[in-house]
Amino acid sequence: MKKNRLTVLGTGLVTAALAFTVLSGCAAAPQESTEMEREVKNMSVTSENLHTIYLAGGCFWGIEAYMKELPGVYDTDVGYANGNTENPTYEQVCYNNTGHAETVKVVYDPMRISTEQLLDGFFKVVDPTSVNKQGNDRGSQYRSGIYYVDEADKDIAEAAVEKQKEKYKAPIATEILPLSNFYMAEDYHQDYLDKNPGGYCHINLNAAAEFVKEEGLEADDLSSMIKPEAYTVPSDEELKKKLTDIQYRVTQRNDTERPYTNEYNDNFEKGIYVDVVTGEPLFNSEDKFDSSCGWPSFSKPIVPEVVNENTDNSFGMTRTEVRSRAGDSHLGHVFDDGPADQGGLRYCINSASIRFIPYEDLEAEGYGYLKPLFDM
Repeated sequence: MKKNRLTVLGTGLVTAALAFTVLSGCAAAPQESTEMEREVKNMSVTSENLHTIYLAGGCFWGIEAYMKELPGVYDTDVGYANGNTENPTYEQVCYNNTGHAETVKVVYDPMRISTEQLLDGFFKVVDPTSVNKQGNDRGSQYRSGIYYVDEADKDIAEAAVEKQKEKYKAPIATEILPLSNFYMAEDYHQDYLDKNPGGYCHINLNAAAEFVKEEGLEADDLSSMIKPEAYTVPSDEELKKKLTDIQYRVTQRNDTERPYTNEYNDNFEKGIYVDVVTGEPLFNSEDKFDSSCGWPSFSKPIVPEVVNENTDNSFGMTRTEVRSRAGDSHLGHVFDDGPADQGGLRYCINSASIRFIPYEDLEAEGYGYLKPLFDM
C-alpha cells in the first residue's frame, strides 16, 4: 500500500522561471543549480535474518559465480580459509604451502534457501571424492570443505556429506571444520567472472538454474532482493555534511533544481539511479527517455515498491509527488503523459535526488544482482 505523506513546501515568489517549471511538469520552485557531488555511498547491508557459511570447492571464481545464482544468496566474498599464515597473498597460497583453501563466504537468507538446500546445491557442482583438486586445478588450496561459524551447521553439513556417500563408491574427501580464519582475497579475485565473463571456470554455471528447478526453489525477484531495511537514513547532521546544498534542499526540503542544467537530464549512459540519501535502487537507464521537460524522465521505477506516491496540492494544482521508500527523499512527480508503449507514465525526477551508477560499476558498488535488468 502506498503511504500518504503530506508534502510541506517552502514559500516563495512565483516568478517567470517558476511558471516555466510548473508548466514543464516537475516539482516546486526552482533554485540555482550547483555542481553535483557523489559522496553518499551505499550503506552497509545488515540483517539479523541472514546466515553465513564458508564453502571451498576448487577455484573460488567458479564457486562464487555459482552461489550468486542461487535464490536467497545475499552476498559473497572470496578468500583464503583455515590456513597457518596470517593474511596471505594469492601467490603465497599457491606456492608457499600456507595451508589455506580457496573459499567463498556465502551470506544467505535461510528463509529462502535452507542450509541443507545450499549444501545440496554446493555438491551439485563439487566432486566430494576428489582430493586436493577440482576441474583442472591441483593443490591443497583446491580441496573441498565446509567451514561453519554456527555450531548448529556442523550436524547439517555432516548430514549433507552422508547423502553424498550414497552417490559415490570412493571415500568422501570434503572436510567439515569450524572456521578458524578467513582472509579476503585481493580485489582482482572478487566477482572475477562478472568482470571477466570469458574467464576460466571449472563449474557449469547453468547447473544453478537446473538445481533451482529440481528443488522447486522460488527464483529471486527484484522486489524481494531490494530490501528497505538495507538502506539506512543518515542523521540530518550527516546529510548536511555529505549532500550538496541542492541535494539537501531537494531531498529534505522538497525543493526543485533548474530544468535543463541539472546533472542527469542529458545522461543516457547504461546504468542505474539510486537514492542519493540511502543508495536504494530506484530507476534503470533502460526506462529513461527524453521528455523535453528539462529533468530526467523515466517510464517506471525498477520495481513499484521502491517509490511512494502522495497527493501534492501546492501551487494551486493537484499532482502526484514521488518519494523514495527507504529514505523518504523527495524525488519529483509522476504524470500520465509518458510514452504509451511504455505504460504511459512519466516519472519526472530531480537529478539532485539521485546518484547514477554506470553498468560497469554495479558489482563494485554492491548492485551486481541488478545486471540481469539489462538482459531483458
